[in-house]
Amino acid sequence: MLRQEVSIDVAILGQGRFGNALAELAEDAGLVVSAFDPSAEVPEARRATSLAALIDGAPIVVVAVPVTAMPAAFASIAPHLRPDQLVMDVGSVKVLPTLTMQSVLGDRIPWVATHPLFGPTSLALAERPLRVVICPSAAHPTASTRARAFYERLGCWTIEQDAHTHDKAMAETQALAFFVAKGMLDAGVDTRVPFAPPSFQAIARTVDVVRGDAGHLFAAICADNPHAADARRRLLDALTAVNDALGAPTHDTMAIAPPPTPTLASSPELSDTRDRIDELDQEIVALLGRRAELSRRAMKAKQRVGQPLYDPDREARVLTARRTMADERGIDGESVEDVFRAILRFSRRVQG
Repeated sequence: MLRQEVSIDVAILGQGRFGNALAELAEDAGLVVSAFDPSAEVPEARRATSLAALIDGAPIVVVAVPVTAMPAAFASIAPHLRPDQLVMDVGSVKVLPTLTMQSVLGDRIPWVATHPLFGPTSLALAERPLRVVICPSAAHPTASTRARAFYERLGCWTIEQDAHTHDKAMAETQALAFFVAKGMLDAGVDTRVPFAPPSFQAIARTVDVVRGDAGHLFAAICADNPHAADARRRLLDALTAVNDALGAPTHDTMAIAPPPTPTLASSPELSDTRDRIDELDQEIVALLGRRAELSRRAMKAKQRVGQPLYDPDREARVLTARRTMADERGIDGESVEDVFRAILRFSRRVQG
């Protein structure tokens, strides 16, 4: 049970997968979190005994419930709110939450609609940067500034958009990705093929997210977004046209002329290869950033259980395992071990 003398920094209504992940992210940033959810397990250290206890004294109140449950959620907390508190939602669509908060909270309680563009999976994988869309409220012009400060405290990058612009963008990106993934899932596509190409692996991850969803996220993204139906229709029309074209090939493959032989001085192949190397290096740097974040997470876990930061036995096992991985792929194991020695030194510096 939360002790009343503890000053709460943020109260979170809803401890589903995202609500719990947001609470952990806030706690990692040094904030004191209070949470309430009668239908989910809430860690004792942040558990509030009631809605009134949840809201009391918290400068920021985050509503982390499905979009369809938001009207009831805002109505339930409204009697307990004060004008100096800030209310935010974290839904995947923004038009409906904006209308709901305007209707329930109006001009009396500061509110702002937000959409964290990350979830429990991306947090577990230490993906960075963490981006958040904030939809400013005309009724409460300072609310977006307070929301931005909160998310930046968590290490997030913020973007401002109006609710309709946000939902249209999400309809043409996130909603279509989930729509395709849902179709692949229902078609029984096997996403765990060990030799699947990288182009499929990104899609497979979205399929896995849809597979693990209880239905709330998919419904919010694909059904509650007012622009999603039109985006789905345009995609289906385009896919039908592509499918029709593939069913009636008309080109003569024998008539295709071979490409000209490039000169050594201006080889398109060399230029393309270098571009791809540059792209791959960007991915490597991004992966190093994720590894650094995981190293910091490991450091905190060690500190909590009193383990020393430097573990030479663990590093020796890592180097042996990475050398074996390289040998199995026909890569020079000794060189790969040298690379990972440098990576481990990098991780130790990150851990301080």
